[in-house]
Amino acid sequence: MAETLLSPGVLDRENDQSFLTAQPIQAGAAILGPTVKGPVGIPTIVTTYSDYKSKFGAVVESGSDEYTYFTSIAAYNYFQQGGNSLLVTRIVSGSYTSATGSIIGSGSLPAFEIETLSEGTAQNSAGTEGSAGQLTNGTKDNIRWEIVSPNSSSGTFNLLVRRGNDITNSKTVLETWTNLSLDPNSSNYVARVIGDQKQTVAEDNGTYFVKMDGTYANASRYIRVKSVNQKTLNYFDNAGNPKAEYTSSIPAAASGSMGGATGTPFATITGTFNENIGVNTQGLVKENYDESIALLANQDEYRYNLLVAPGLVKENHSSQITTIVNNCQTRGDAIAVVDMVGYADTITGVTGQAAGIDSSYAATYWPWVQTIDPDLGDQVWVPASAMIPGVYAFNDSSTEAWFAPAGLNRGGLSTVVRAERKLTNGNRDTLYQGKVNPIATFPNTGVVVFGQKTLQKKASALDRVNVRRLLIELKSYISQVADNLVFEQNTIATRNNFLTQVNPYLESVQQRQGLFAFKVIMDESNNTPDVIDRNQLVGQIYIQPTRTAEFIYLDFNILPTGATFPA
Repeated sequence: MAETLLSPGVLDRENDQSFLTAQPIQAGAAILGPTVKGPVGIPTIVTTYSDYKSKFGAVVESGSDEYTYFTSIAAYNYFQQGGNSLLVTRIVSGSYTSATGSIIGSGSLPAFEIETLSEGTAQNSAGTEGSAGQLTNGTKDNIRWEIVSPNSSSGTFNLLVRRGNDITNSKTVLETWTNLSLDPNSSNYVARVIGDQKQTVAEDNGTYFVKMDGTYANASRYIRVKSVNQKTLNYFDNAGNPKAEYTSSIPAAASGSMGGATGTPFATITGTFNENIGVNTQGLVKENYDESIALLANQDEYRYNLLVAPGLVKENHSSQITTIVNNCQTRGDAIAVVDMVGYADTITGVTGQAAGIDSSYAATYWPWVQTIDPDLGDQVWVPASAMIPGVYAFNDSSTEAWFAPAGLNRGGLSTVVRAERKLTNGNRDTLYQGKVNPIATFPNTGVVVFGQKTLQKKASALDRVNVRRLLIELKSYISQVADNLVFEQNTIATRNNFLTQVNPYLESVQQRQGLFAFKVIMDESNNTPDVIDRNQLVGQIYIQPTRTAEFIYLDFNILPTGATFPA
């Protein structure tokens, strides 16, 4: 049938609106940095620190030494202070691949293969099995597998995912997958239940994106099905009996390990992570970050309101820091917390670096601080950007995003042992005038964030973090309202639909101390016939942000005896 009407008549057309649209990955904060394990370069959501350790690990073991990356310390403090979701991107050096395991059928041929979601040689658990069932290369950060309860009568089996360092008499089972089948037509088909998708970072004409291969979404936190070598299509015959040619395909009861992964965890570092940061940052070089920074610029795929990369400092990684700030400014929905200098630098050094950035979408804090490593118990030095996400998380959970994440009420660094140096009042003045937010130390109070300036040079409301974050909140909500009006009729009804959603929201923000006043105009005055004819819908939103009291003047007036007090 023709798709257009050339003469009077009725044309029936189908509009299939039942497709499910993938939503952007949303998190409170995003962090870039090296981790012990995990998917390489793929932004991944974690919701607790335990979840983080499960997916990315925590302690790096190198010979007789142990380390913890800034990434892990930042994640710990973020969740410790009330953060609810974190988007983690693992940065590595060189090429990384996953470890694989081959599950053998009862007929001694491979039935199917599994592959670790995490990449790198740390995932190789293969090795000699000791008398207690221990694996030579089994660690807390890799896995082993076990097939239990195979049943050729039903064509099913169970798969256990075990921690790599367990033993036969004391198994640590991470996941249990029951009643699995090799029949592609079965609802419990192994690839359908566990998942077989693999994500890789690809590039097209200078744009980075995540390429997805495979059919079924990954339900496992540790593995995916790489291939099914012996499919048992329609396992039962018409009489309901197992087909003889398939029964030997069912995996035999056995346990095994994973191997074949490539990619070493980190390069050799001299000293500690806070030393020689200009040469390497936790075993990496600055170029290792470029691809992931570019990937996180995709606003349609990843949503977050704060971005940090602990270990990058502008003094030594100017290109990467500049790109991070520019990406946040282009997105318009996130603020970057960036470090200016490495450990043991000076006030002149940090203010000099801060002068080179002009953006209300970035903020910096100084000096470095010492905190307790949550996994090793050591006292370690970390850049401010590792701790500030926790301050923002506490601020947002206790009040609202448009309150200042600073001061004694909301800027306390409870997990910090000491700051690199105790700043004097004059030091704080110099830093604040240079757009650097001081991390101050007060007697009987501890270490506190005592500033909330953005790196914007021009004096305006947006040179404060709380106002920038207010605008991010407002734009995020109102833009979502406006998205639903695209391609709607450009009429009074559509304009009223917008106003009836936006005005109550702004009133609620005003009641929650975010605004002094506001006004929204979307009527005939700014939507004239000429505007409508250009297929435009224009709205003007005027706001007066609430300012913070940063400079408090108290006049103590001493009066003689008998004097009367002013009314």
